[in-house]
Amino acid sequence: MPTPRYQDDSIIIHKMECGPYENNMYLVVCPQTNESILIDTPADPEPMIELAKTTSVKAIIITHNHIDHLLGFDAVTEAIDAPVGIGTADADALPRPADRLINDGDVISAGNVSLTAVFTPGHTAGSTCFYTPGHLFSGDTLFPGGPGKTGSPELFRQIVESITTKLFTLGDDDNVFPGHGGDETDVKTAKAEYADFASREHPDDLFGDVLWKDA
Repeated sequence: MPTPRYQDDSIIIHKMECGPYENNMYLVVCPQTNESILIDTPADPEPMIELAKTTSVKAIIITHNHIDHLLGFDAVTEAIDAPVGIGTADADALPRPADRLINDGDVISAGNVSLTAVFTPGHTAGSTCFYTPGHLFSGDTLFPGGPGKTGSPELFRQIVESITTKLFTLGDDDNVFPGHGGDETDVKTAKAEYADFASREHPDDLFGDVLWKDA
C-alpha cells in the first residue's frame, strides 16, 4: 500500500504522478468507511486504478477537459464502475457523456468526506476546483508560484479573478494540491506570491504561462 500524501483521522489523500505530462491523480478516501473519490484520469493510471480498487469508489471527478487529464479516461472508467462528473461548461469534451454535470457549490461525497465544487473559469471555461476543509484540489487553476496557463489576456484576467475571489477566501493553512508536478503549496503562500505580483505594473496583454515572481 503506497504511503498517503496526507492522512489524519478524517481523510486520506493519495497522490500519483501519471503519464508524460506529470499529471497528478488523486484518490480521496474516508478512513471510517473506505469509500473514495478519484480526481482526474490522466495517462498511465493503472497504479492508481489498482489502489482505488482497494476502496469503494463513489465518484470520478474531472477538474477540466484538457486532453492530458483525459488520456486515461477509458482505462479508469472501464475498470471502475462509478459515476463521472465534470464542470458543465467542459462536459462536451468527455469521451462519453458525463453522469453528473457539476456546478459551483455542488457537493460530491464518499463516506464522511465531502468535496465542494468551486467554479474557477480561466484555464478552461468549466475549470472546477474541489474543496474539503483543509485541502483544495486546484486542477490547473492554481500552482505553486502562479496560475494555470491561459489562452488570452481576457482569460488571464478571468483566472486571476477566479483565484483571488474564490480560492483566496479559503483558510490560510489549507493545502493546495495542483493538477501537475510534485510540489504542493498552501493558500497563505499563494496569497503572498500573488500580492507581490499585484504590487507591480504589468502589460495589458499578459497571458500564457505566468509565474507571479517573474511577471
